[in-house]
Amino acid sequence: MNRLSIEQELRRAKLEDDTRRQFLSRCTTGLGSLWMASQAAGRSAHSSSAEMPALPHFPAKAKRVIFLHMIGGPSQLELFDYKPMLAKYDGKDAPQEYLDGQRFAFIQGTPQMLGPQFSFKQHGESGAWVSELFPHVASHADKLCFIKTMQTDQFNHGPAQLLVHTGNARIGYPSEGSWVTWGLGTENEDLPGFMVLLSGGVPRNGKALWSSGFLPSVYQGVQCRSQGDPILNISNPKNVTRDIRRQMLDALGDLNRKSHDHFHDPETLTRIAQYEMSFRMQMTVPEVANINDEPQEILDLYGAKKGESSFANNCLLARRFAEAGVRFIQLYDSGWDSHGTEKKTSINEGFADKCRQVDQPISALLTDLQRRGLLEDTLVVWGGEFGRTPMRENRGGNKMALIGRDHAPAAFTLFMAGGGVKPGFTYGETDEFGYRPATDPVHVRDFHATMLHLLGIDSDRMTHYFQGLHQKLTGVKPASVIHEVIG
Repeated sequence: MNRLSIEQELRRAKLEDDTRRQFLSRCTTGLGSLWMASQAAGRSAHSSSAEMPALPHFPAKAKRVIFLHMIGGPSQLELFDYKPMLAKYDGKDAPQEYLDGQRFAFIQGTPQMLGPQFSFKQHGESGAWVSELFPHVASHADKLCFIKTMQTDQFNHGPAQLLVHTGNARIGYPSEGSWVTWGLGTENEDLPGFMVLLSGGVPRNGKALWSSGFLPSVYQGVQCRSQGDPILNISNPKNVTRDIRRQMLDALGDLNRKSHDHFHDPETLTRIAQYEMSFRMQMTVPEVANINDEPQEILDLYGAKKGESSFANNCLLARRFAEAGVRFIQLYDSGWDSHGTEKKTSINEGFADKCRQVDQPISALLTDLQRRGLLEDTLVVWGGEFGRTPMRENRGGNKMALIGRDHAPAAFTLFMAGGGVKPGFTYGETDEFGYRPATDPVHVRDFHATMLHLLGIDSDRMTHYFQGLHQKLTGVKPASVIHEVIG
């Protein structure tokens, strides 16, 4: 390669590394300065909505949220939506009106109806129907607020889970936890405002479910573990003391501030804040996330075991995080996709096992929050991304050896407790087979609007300007607060 081609290659590489901001900042004509000033003016114009929203908009009933998501779509027909008529039609061909024009994930041809596989009883003064699979949860019937007519427009897991947690079926949008902490901040500056706990595996969308999307990345969820170091890489490397780490962060902070003064990239400030948060977390997170100092009575209440990774341990950690001032605590429990293709996905075996795993911890969480005076201002939410069909799954149009149900986006059950919701109350009713709403349908965006309302937020007024739109958790379609479920 001759000298000229080497110089050309170096020049090309330099231009590739150049950013538009760097180029304009060096323009001798003054155009760069004018452009930079216009960008600053644009940021200033949107600062009230995109930088520091004036929240809450009105007095809040809830200060924090604990969201329990059963990944895969638990069957409402085996848990809370009791349909005796479905039992009478068990084994009969599904009505054609339930099939015409409908999209299914796996059902083909004419499937048979499938009656409830477990018995139901009414509980408490409210008379809520709960199946034998949730005996511990049933004892809290008069605390629970059921929505029986939840709806989504997605019938595949990935998009449906994204819709529940980001308000959009596509990757790249902020999760509800990010929206809430962006708007309200945290009650404890030494802990992240948005914590995530996993059990049973990692959701197929992974971190996209707790991403900050186009909001500053400091608001993304922080994954915590109930076994080993609570947060990966939180411990200092060998031979690195806390004083050495402090000196390193001070030097790095000076460099980042100089970079921000030159380039005005807001993510640089976010990076500084994240490093400082990580430093504080080294002291606070291990303490808060350590369940070893819990009395044996509390461990037994949850069914938690020291040193294990489990949904029970995560529920206990959720109480500890709520008590410590974390704003949004998200629990994901995988394994609820009950198609009946194998024992662990069958309604009678795998599904029943999952219910036994979560029933006692959910009950313990509600009990523990109430004992400590936290339930009143903590909104607890339980649900999945959709429900299951009243028809038995029949892959390839054939009856399967094991019992399963397909995805059902038209109607599923969600329950809430505490945080200002109406206790011992049921909103909405499905048809005789639990397939579609008979009254009061509630779309996911309506639930989001209601959740934000309980936190003192008007969903139409909490916006972030991005890609030419004032983006909202509830999206661009109208969303209604369900005032009937608010106490």
